[in-house]
Amino acid sequence: MLSTITIALSGLEAASKRLSAGASNIANVQTAGSLEPGGKAPYTPLDTQQTAQTDTQGNGQGVRADFVPRQNPFVPAFDPDSPFADEKGIVGLPNVNLAEEAVNINLAELQFKANIKTIETASELSEELLKIFDEEV
Repeated sequence: MLSTITIALSGLEAASKRLSAGASNIANVQTAGSLEPGGKAPYTPLDTQQTAQTDTQGNGQGVRADFVPRQNPFVPAFDPDSPFADEKGIVGLPNVNLAEEAVNINLAELQFKANIKTIETASELSEELLKIFDEEV
């Protein structure tokens, strides 16, 4: 049962990272910057990458989640009043799609619920096993 709980805890940690990345991306959706080399770059959106963890026999041991910078992190936008604008009035904005971020946050919620349910079920099975053991002894 302990390995089941450990695996579920790794899933909770992965869900937490997914939620953190989505929240950070939403909070920084308007954090503009310069697209020119040497200038202050815009906020770089984060994604999470999950990797299955296995033992030497290939048995599942949980999941590991890491933050990774988004591919194509910036999009150009016209904002001539920005201090980061180039001579054409172009700044860089984070490449953040709010609908995609909402989906990621909903997925994190589902991950939380599934892993919590796994922990609850493992706990119930442990209690039942101990109850059976007490009846036998």
